[in-house]
Amino acid sequence: MNTEERVYALLNELDIPFVRHEHPPVYTVEEAKQYWDDIPGVHCKNLFLRDKKGRNHFLLVMPHDKPLDLKKMAELIGADSLSFASPERLKKHLWLEPGSVSPFGIINDRENSVCVVVDGDLMGPEKINFHPNVNTRTLTISADDFKKFLAHSGNKVQYV
Repeated sequence: MNTEERVYALLNELDIPFVRHEHPPVYTVEEAKQYWDDIPGVHCKNLFLRDKKGRNHFLLVMPHDKPLDLKKMAELIGADSLSFASPERLKKHLWLEPGSVSPFGIINDRENSVCVVVDGDLMGPEKINFHPNVNTRTLTISADDFKKFLAHSGNKVQYV
């Protein structure tokens, strides 16, 4: 079973309903925007980050249109500093490729070593959208079901 199929299987196991939307491959928020007209809900950017020494890794999930201040985010989550992690680190920890980063990637984090940092603005909307670990599809789920998925993961989760 590939990583996308594992997402669907886990969502079904957790009784989390989802709507799947197909589109051409997208690698950035800017590319993805052209396919969002018919997809309701908040669209997210998902950033894989590391601390200064590379010992701690974070998956930041936030609204796509919200600006990010890495220095302020580091302060909020108690990291010495933050920078973008390399594609090699992304592959090692989440088994994902750039352009496919998603909170669903934590299903591949068998050691629960990645902390998921969720922007609090995502917890109000009724629907949230993420890739199912591939950049040719978008899944829509409810914010409550996203919390349910995160709670099941075993990864540390911080809401900021």
